[in-house]
Amino acid sequence: MNQLLRKAIYFPITRIILGIGICFGILIGTRNFITKPFFHALVHEKNIAGTVINYISVAILLMSYYYVFRFYEKRKITELSTKKFIKESSGGFLLGFSILSLVILILYALGYYSIINISGFSYLLAPFSVLVLAALIEEVFFRLVIYRILEDWLGTYRALLIISVVFTIPHLLNENVSVLSVLLILIFGFAHGIMYNYTKRLWLPFAFHLGWNFAQPFYGSNLSGTEGDSVIHAKFEGPLLLTGSDFGIEDSIFSIFLLAIISIIFLYLSIRGDKIVKRKI
Repeated sequence: MNQLLRKAIYFPITRIILGIGICFGILIGTRNFITKPFFHALVHEKNIAGTVINYISVAILLMSYYYVFRFYEKRKITELSTKKFIKESSGGFLLGFSILSLVILILYALGYYSIINISGFSYLLAPFSVLVLAALIEEVFFRLVIYRILEDWLGTYRALLIISVVFTIPHLLNENVSVLSVLLILIFGFAHGIMYNYTKRLWLPFAFHLGWNFAQPFYGSNLSGTEGDSVIHAKFEGPLLLTGSDFGIEDSIFSIFLLAIISIIFLYLSIRGDKIVKRKI
C-alpha cells in the first residue's frame, strides 16, 4: 500500500469517521432490513417484538465494533473484555441510579417531590430496552471510538475536553434545553470519558449512563427534555434550580453537583493509577 494512502487511512480522524460509519451502517441496515421485518412478522405483540429487536441490535452493535476494529486496527479489543463485567456493569448502574435517587430523596425531604401513583413495571420491557440501546450507541461511538482514538492521539486531557464538547453538541437539539442542561451535558461527557479512562473498558460508563437514564423516568421525571412513560407518576413542585427544568431532574443543581464530584473522584483515581495518557504529537 502506498505510504501516503496508508497514513490517510489510519489517520485518527479517518479511523473515527470510518469506524462510526461502518458500525452504524451495519446496525441500521441489519435492524431495518432484517430484524424488524422478521420479528414484526413473527411476533404480533409490538411491545415484545420491539424488546427483542432492541436487544438483538445491542448484540449487533457490539459485534460490529469488535470485528471492525479488530480488522481495522489489527489488535486485541480489550475495551470489550468481560474481565470485570459484572463488577463494572452492576456498580456503574447502581452508581448512576443512586445519584439521582439521592436527588429525589433530597427533593422529597424539602417537600418538592410527591408520588401520585405507581403505574406498574411494564416499563422494564420495550421502553427499558430502548434505554439500553440508546446508552450503548452513545457510549460505543462517543467513548470507544471518538474518545479512545483521540486520547491515544492527543492525550487524556485534550481528549476529555474535546469529547465533552462533541458529546454536548447533538444533545443541544433535545427539547427543553436550558443553560443548566448544557452545563450538565458537558460534565456528563467528561464524567463518562474519565470513567472509560480509569477502566479502559466499556462497561462502567455504559452502565452508569443506563442507570442515570433509567432513574429519571423511574421517578417520573422527563428524560433529557423528553416526556414519556414512567414507573412512578410524580409531581415536582419547587424552584427549577433545585427540581430541574422541563429537561428533567438531571439539570437540578443537586444532580450537577453530585456528577461533578463523581468526575473529580475518577479523575483523581486515574491520576493516582497513572492512567493519564500523554500527547503523542
